[in-house]
Amino acid sequence: MSDLFQTQPAAPLAEALRPASLDEVIGQSHLIGEGRPLRLAFESGKPHSMILWGPPGVGKTTLARLTAKAFQYEFIALSAVFAGVKEIRAAMEQAEHNLALGRKTILFVDEIHRFNKSQQDGLLPFVESGLVTFVGATTENPSFEVNSALLSRAQVYVLQSLTDDELRQLVARAQAKVLKHLVLDASAIDTLAGYADGDARRLLNLLEQTDTAARAAGVERVDAAFLERALTLNARRFDKGGDNFYDQISALHKSVRGSSPDAALYWFCRMLDGGADGKYLARRIVRMAWEDIGLADPRAMQVANDAATTFERLGSPEGELALAQAVLYLAVAPKSNAGYTAYNEARAFVRRDKSRGVPVHLRNAPTQLMKELGHGKAYRYAHDEPEGYAAGETYLPEGMAAPGWYRPVDRGLEVKIAAKMTHLRELDRLADESGPPPRSENS
Repeated sequence: MSDLFQTQPAAPLAEALRPASLDEVIGQSHLIGEGRPLRLAFESGKPHSMILWGPPGVGKTTLARLTAKAFQYEFIALSAVFAGVKEIRAAMEQAEHNLALGRKTILFVDEIHRFNKSQQDGLLPFVESGLVTFVGATTENPSFEVNSALLSRAQVYVLQSLTDDELRQLVARAQAKVLKHLVLDASAIDTLAGYADGDARRLLNLLEQTDTAARAAGVERVDAAFLERALTLNARRFDKGGDNFYDQISALHKSVRGSSPDAALYWFCRMLDGGADGKYLARRIVRMAWEDIGLADPRAMQVANDAATTFERLGSPEGELALAQAVLYLAVAPKSNAGYTAYNEARAFVRRDKSRGVPVHLRNAPTQLMKELGHGKAYRYAHDEPEGYAAGETYLPEGMAAPGWYRPVDRGLEVKIAAKMTHLRELDRLADESGPPPRSENS
């Protein structure tokens, strides 16, 4: 009955298992293993400002707390989601009070990327003066989200998602210390590790839910089938606006470019599984067709456009099959970026070049005055020429040498395009030697 009057709620499993020392931390061996940077920093006896960058649930807050404990500093934590100027000022006043008592302070700012430029700049004087040692945590790339001035005063440590083996170690620790009664078979542990997706906090939350569900159902031994029935197993971690998003779309695009259909399909499905918008994926697939396949296989553009149209018509999940098949087609299609490269080179040339006039023989002549001025005079109508080609004719502005931007590759249809261009250049050479035929007076 005493439980009815309990005023303090039980600590969440993640808090109950929070490591008390560096040796208890699971994961991040590249930073805290023997001789590794963060462990050396701990052993140096002199703390420094740092930014801990990594996905959720990998130990950023834990490492910040352990830093304060290791150096016997006071620990002040702010969340950039909720804190403003008032909270920052109060934290600095507390740090000054600590210093007056002979105690130094670590200021931990979670989600530091949520602070705007002014708020980040507001921290600088206190960091520079040594009033606080700054520790920031972020899931976003600090190169883009943290002011350069603050970034230059802090060492960036990159934290990694926990591996499946490390997540299994965490399950074992939870069972040994708190959930001694919870029996999980190997399939259940593998399922939990898979859905945790490298996130220790998420794994511990799933374990708590599993324990509650097992007690309610009177189940003594938990297997994968029970988890599928009893829990709402959410999709994999996926940040629709952050680095993870752009890293995965980059992996998809590069897998298509690298002609790896299995890898392309994997990243496509990973993004769908994480909640990526199918319309966004459709747009990117169309872009891949034009950028990386180009004229080596013009059908690729049609396949990509048809897949995008199909997805708009059917929606999810039915339309996703069309996108998947487009991804596969693009991956196995012959590749050429000749058109993409030619376009970029032409754009760059035009951007820096002077404004060149249109040659008179190419000008439009819709009025009598324009004809009298010579517009369109002596234009050679290609359809009236042998092979439908006006050999020796020029279409570039006067005085501009042929730039040769478009260089077909030796793959797919561009093999034939290259052969055609070689033949036309030969006709130009012969025309130059013999002289072009007289120009027609028709415009």
